[in-house]
Amino acid sequence: MLKLTIVGRVSDGLPLAHGPRYVNEENNDGGISSQKQQAEFLLHEVSRRALPHSKMTIFFDDHCFNYIVENGICFMALCDSMYPRKLAFCYLQDLHKEFVKFEDVGLNASSIRPYSFVKFGGVISNVRRKYVDTRSQENLSKLNSDASQDADVISESFSRIVKRRQRSELFERISEIHLHSSPIWCSKRLEIIALKWIPIGLILAVATVVIWTGLSLHGDDLFSSGSVYF
Repeated sequence: MLKLTIVGRVSDGLPLAHGPRYVNEENNDGGISSQKQQAEFLLHEVSRRALPHSKMTIFFDDHCFNYIVENGICFMALCDSMYPRKLAFCYLQDLHKEFVKFEDVGLNASSIRPYSFVKFGGVISNVRRKYVDTRSQENLSKLNSDASQDADVISESFSRIVKRRQRSELFERISEIHLHSSPIWCSKRLEIIALKWIPIGLILAVATVVIWTGLSLHGDDLFSSGSVYF
């Protein structure tokens, strides 16, 4: 079953449209809201090039997200894991064809608000109806078509994507802390001066200790050998 559909802009991860929510006994509104957030998360990962592939299947429990990227637009659908993947991608391709015909002139405007393509939600609903019955003659024909269409689909788990994002955010925080001024020195300039002169000071201190120690040992040797007279 096709449970959720989101269309978004890849350049900034902005969701443009989504289909009606399909709720059954096993999937309440809270579950759909959570899955919508997951879809938006994946859209942002596509936007930041953490998911570089133009076609992917992402497994999550007993569901999977399928998406394609066409002309800077991401078309994503959440399906039951048992739903034929080929049909899911045919569905997304059909959405792309409809979106090209439906596309507004202001698609790339920075003032577009999330999910502002409200009318496209109706288009999503109409296209989805064609894919509800996986045993219809039309869908069986699609399933029996060239099997090589699935060969270029990359699969990954949702949990691995989340872990990569967490590692990336941790690295960014560490880098940001490193770039900021150290609270010990109060300013970046003092920190630079300290980092420049502290090693030199340490070298001079060590050299002084070595020289002083050497002179002390030499003096002790003179006294012990009786070479010094009063």
